[in-house]
Amino acid sequence: MDIFGPAVDIYDIMAATVLRDVDSSEKPREQHAFVVSFYPTGDVPTPRLISRIVVLGPDGHRREITDQRFTAANQDGWIHDAALNYYWYTVTVDAGPLPDGEYTIEVTLRTGVVLSQSRTQCGRAGEALVAAYLEHRDAMLRSFSPSAVNPLPAGPSGTGPRCSWTTLADLGGPDSYYVFRIAEGGSPPEVDPQRLVWWDNVFIQRARGTDEQAGRNRGSVTVGTALRPHTPYVYSIEITDANILSETNICIVPPHQVFTTG
Repeated sequence: MDIFGPAVDIYDIMAATVLRDVDSSEKPREQHAFVVSFYPTGDVPTPRLISRIVVLGPDGHRREITDQRFTAANQDGWIHDAALNYYWYTVTVDAGPLPDGEYTIEVTLRTGVVLSQSRTQCGRAGEALVAAYLEHRDAMLRSFSPSAVNPLPAGPSGTGPRCSWTTLADLGGPDSYYVFRIAEGGSPPEVDPQRLVWWDNVFIQRARGTDEQAGRNRGSVTVGTALRPHTPYVYSIEITDANILSETNICIVPPHQVFTTG
């Protein structure tokens, strides 16, 4: 092994507006999110190899992504995907939508090497999606199953449940992509982003080249693992305008859904 550890390489980045429709949140509804995702670095955790991550954008925008474990409270740091053993860093900016233009994420390694990747964000690309969501929000929220108002059928199940919702395209809105995540917990604040039970990673599905339309107008998923009996779970979806990180301009996060297994 190289004395400096394995090579680090950026997989992709995201700079996108976020509409976080979470009633209990003290954060503003309109935010901005940056993501930088890395290829796996094997047995050496990627954070050990990174010194600093900085986001640079229009009008002199500058924001560091902190080298710390990301939590629902701090909204800033790294997340480890244990299923694929890779790391991604993300930060949520509460200042609301940032201006369109080119955003660059620079990663300084402990060796002194600087990696960078850029993308151009276009806010107009997400306007139709936001308008459709705001128009059809109530119908979409009523459609989630399972949920507090649409519980799972009684009785044990040896497989993961099917979770479903009405898509914006079903309601006359534009095509969009849906990312699904589920974790144990009785309410959204209890969710540990580092310990997801399962998630439908449409970005990886697209990257593998097996499904260019991964997540497109996807109105249901079957959870890919059995859930524990008599246990509360929280799941959420993100509605996006793309299934490639660097092409995503908008992420809409509807209220999380909670249910208990039989």
